Amino acid sequence: MKGVHFHATFVLLAVAFTLTSAFDPSPLQDFCVAINDTKTGVFVNGKVCKDPKLATAEDFFFRGLNKPGNTANQLGSKVTPVNVLQILGLNTLGISLARIDFAPYGLNPPHTHPRGTEILTVLEGTLYVGFVTSDNRLITKVLYPGDVFVFPIGLIHFQFNVGNTNAVALAGLSSQNPGVITIAKAVFGSNPAINPDVLVKAFQLDLNIVKQLQSKLWVDNN
Repeated sequence: MKGVHFHATFVLLAVAFTLTSAFDPSPLQDFCVAINDTKTGVFVNGKVCKDPKLATAEDFFFRGLNKPGNTANQLGSKVTPVNVLQILGLNTLGISLARIDFAPYGLNPPHTHPRGTEILTVLEGTLYVGFVTSDNRLITKVLYPGDVFVFPIGLIHFQFNVGNTNAVALAGLSSQNPGVITIAKAVFGSNPAINPDVLVKAFQLDLNIVKQLQSKLWVDNN
């Protein structure tokens, strides 16, 4: 358990050092706790801020990241995010966190974070991870407990549990709300659906295969 706490602290410190060049604009005040009432605050970085004098410890707190996520889905993985939606005090601070649980041979499928770089450390298990550069080069690595890997902002990346036991990873991201676009779901599961003729041409697939892919239920793991 001490090892888990050590690695979690390591990731948080590593991300903290990147804040000087975080993608989100730097705030011009100590903090901007997000609120949902647009009549009683000031709009900053996509959220409305409460009066700083009314901020409490609960605005900067989240409980439950020690609990394993439910990996009983088609992907065999579960992402538990801790971003501005879970901790309102993260608004304007340019940082967030996520726990990723993997069943044996579970996959966090190819996806991108359009607004944040990700730094990930493995707490348990063995992960095969990688990303694809803008010139279409694949960069991969097998990670073991204590290993750390970086996924640059906006690039397609993935994590795959190559072991026959559960795996757990902790990721820091350089945005309070990095966003996530899962490639397969975005392409074949968009709403409304992309014209099949576009996908036939783009992927050089038979029309029937495209329609079959579009008819599938593309699940989320977050």
